[in-house]
Amino acid sequence: MKNNVMKKVFCLSMAAVLTAGLLAGCGSDGSDGDGGGGEASGGKGVTLTFGSHQSGLPTSGIVQDLAKEFEEETGIKVDFQISPDAQWRDLIKVKLDSGEASDIICVDTPIGLASSIHMDQYCVELTDQDWTSRMEDSARSAVSANDKVYGITFPGAKMYFYLYNKQIFDELKLDIPTTYDELKDICQKMLDAGYTPIYEATTNGWHQVLPLFETGGLWLEDDPDIYDKLNANEVDLESIPHLLTIIEQLDECAKAGYFGADYLSNTMENAKGAMASGEYGMIINEMGFRGEVEADYPDFKATEEMGAFVMPWGDNQVIGVNPASNAYFINKESKYTEEAKQFFEFLARPENLEKRLAGQPELNALCWPEVDTKYTEEDQAFIDSLEKANVVQTSVNYIDSQWMDVGKDLEAMYTGAMTPKDVVDTIAKRRNEQAKLQRDPGWE
Repeated sequence: MKNNVMKKVFCLSMAAVLTAGLLAGCGSDGSDGDGGGGEASGGKGVTLTFGSHQSGLPTSGIVQDLAKEFEEETGIKVDFQISPDAQWRDLIKVKLDSGEASDIICVDTPIGLASSIHMDQYCVELTDQDWTSRMEDSARSAVSANDKVYGITFPGAKMYFYLYNKQIFDELKLDIPTTYDELKDICQKMLDAGYTPIYEATTNGWHQVLPLFETGGLWLEDDPDIYDKLNANEVDLESIPHLLTIIEQLDECAKAGYFGADYLSNTMENAKGAMASGEYGMIINEMGFRGEVEADYPDFKATEEMGAFVMPWGDNQVIGVNPASNAYFINKESKYTEEAKQFFEFLARPENLEKRLAGQPELNALCWPEVDTKYTEEDQAFIDSLEKANVVQTSVNYIDSQWMDVGKDLEAMYTGAMTPKDVVDTIAKRRNEQAKLQRDPGWE
């Protein structure tokens, strides 16, 4: 992972940092800013600040619930400070550079890409923590740099599908599309029948970008070494034909009304209700989204009523696998690094991993092999049957770092301010600029 774009005006209100470093023998409060403040008290009375973007924490509140259990056990409080997705990446960079970041920081991984937020520069090394060896290799790699571990992460590998309403498909006698033309055909039939074919939401900024870079299997089919060549600057991004093709297809579908009338103001927070209403045919999301819908709308048996198929943009039939996700890191400037390590150890306990998976309806698996997945036999068989490829954003430098900007580009295209070719050129230009700023050897 992934991120939000502002549609009109976004009001950012940062929660005041609460630190309770009560000093023995005096009534003063040791509050000293985002980094925790005061002197470390070794446990009781400490408040750890936890900075995250909206999508960095489960909407179910399970992490906050676990934090309360941690406080009951240790006396250490965790104060969650949540910012809008669209502003988080830039905001955390500023806070890290100014020394004002929270004690615990949630950011997207992998951190080993040249274009990542370099958490290894800002955060405490955790290689010696016992729990690090229990994470899956790919997950541990995503929170590591130079073979040193800096973070902890929990979700299993991400795979985004089109989740579809089986009742609508049955009613209209629709077949699962495997090509773009077939996708357009079923969208038109849904529209003619009074349904909105696809729930899309550009307000959050990240969701509309998925078709571009979750379909890297198309790139690899043309050239198995394309990711390496792009990272070495041996190939120009704008020479990848599938990128322009898919952007043109998205524009065509938007203009045809397949995303509905309100996609520019829709939010992903409202996606569950939209799909449960039976008015929408499809949505791009992970399989676990069905459990999330059912948890909030139990009358709609989403786990039974929603099927899944590979996104056929550009005639793609390879499922994109993202081994990375949101992860938590400990700010090395924090006065409470040992207390933060205690919290990570608490979250990594087997019983708490089980609680997290059970309490996070959108998740079907964790990146901790000791915990069984929630996939049904049918779902697991379907996933096992698919050809898989790593997604572009975890494999190619200077893609994930501009994800939210690409979301803005696509929104500009939808409103007529940019053409599909403009979008491709802008992504490529931005990528080259970022590489040069990083003094990437391939661009020198």
